[in-house]
Amino acid sequence: MNSIKTAFLMALLTVLLVLIGGAIGGKGGMTIAFLLAGGLNFFSYWFSDRIVLRMYGAQPIEERDNPRFFGMVRHLAGRAGLPMPKVYVIQDDSPNAFATGRNPEHAAIAATTGIMRLLNDEELAGVMAHELGHVKNRDILISTVAATFAGAITYLAHMAQWGAMFGGGRSDDDEGGGMFGMIFMAILAPIAAMLVQMAISRSREFGADAAGARISGNPLSLARALQKLEMGSQQIPMIANSATAHMFIVNPLTGGGMMSLFSTHPPIPERVHRLENISRTHDY
Repeated sequence: MNSIKTAFLMALLTVLLVLIGGAIGGKGGMTIAFLLAGGLNFFSYWFSDRIVLRMYGAQPIEERDNPRFFGMVRHLAGRAGLPMPKVYVIQDDSPNAFATGRNPEHAAIAATTGIMRLLNDEELAGVMAHELGHVKNRDILISTVAATFAGAITYLAHMAQWGAMFGGGRSDDDEGGGMFGMIFMAILAPIAAMLVQMAISRSREFGADAAGARISGNPLSLARALQKLEMGSQQIPMIANSATAHMFIVNPLTGGGMMSLFSTHPPIPERVHRLENISRTHDY
């Protein structure tokens, strides 16, 4: 089912990319955007995990480098019935973690040094179980594809904004809507990309929380970890790309007001409440 959803997402974002290309450059822009989308489809499937990991300076580790963390992931992967993922550490004081890869056989889990200092072993295990829940639910490909396309859409939208500011648009009687089309797409595209990310992430975070509770056998440890991570990420925000924010266990970006309407993550209190219900209704 997730394979169908991934294909649908790729098609949807391809159309959006082509529309932006048309708004910027008419038929020629649409052709270039279509070719760009084809390249993105290929690279996002095969290489987007490496791009995201490199974006955050994630370094691969082996058991000798960090026995506590590596051994924990190996134990939880065994409980989940998953192949051992590649394990990465990000040198960042902001506490957070994410999973990426195109399938369980090519998965990677990354955690910041900040999360390892903030959480005790049970809480960190809950977080790693959550990330393995994404792997088990096969969420990681669709999340990484969304990140790749959202980044490209935002980049093209910025090009459209600069083109509109400096009079780069075509006249309104040209195909593609001219200046009005450029301004419209420059505003619409980032919002559309954000809404796609939000729709993808919110439901999947609940699913990964539930899967993480099963894998770790301790829903309340994950609940405590989420509460600590919410406070920790607010105190020490991560310098993160908005296109990849939905991949992290808690939103690495801070902001209230209108930005909260487009949050890629469900509210932490709601996630904690659901985990507490799981603890009461299930015997782990």
